[in-house]
Amino acid sequence: MSLRAGTAFLADCPALLAMEIIASKWSMVTLFALTDGPLRHGELVELSGGISRKVLTQTLRRLQANGLVERHAYAEAPPRVEYALTDLGRTLEEPIRMLTAWARENGEAVVTFREAVETARAVEADRATPVKTPLVSRN
Repeated sequence: MSLRAGTAFLADCPALLAMEIIASKWSMVTLFALTDGPLRHGELVELSGGISRKVLTQTLRRLQANGLVERHAYAEAPPRVEYALTDLGRTLEEPIRMLTAWARENGEAVVTFREAVETARAVEADRATPVKTPLVSRN
């Protein structure tokens, strides 16, 4: 693999692999939630704010399959299962913190830009809508 400028995102590059693994917003949220230590499924649902149990289960399985999260089932009644970051998963803590800091610093600018684009589109749509004039009868 070449490390020349412009080749960082070729089909067989590590950067694409990393993005494929963590590109989902729920993957990032789940990984971030686990940075403080192991959590149970219900705790992850609560911390994640809006994720369904089904989507969380899918996310955890995908993260496990990539070696980022481990599942530990305890032999207890009732059964208890906890999820934790693996050593490999812990290597993502700093990049996730950096992305979080970027979002805090720039999130408002992104929202402002989106709103300006939406406003411009609405104005353009209003201009493109033909104006109907009422028919006036001539008697």
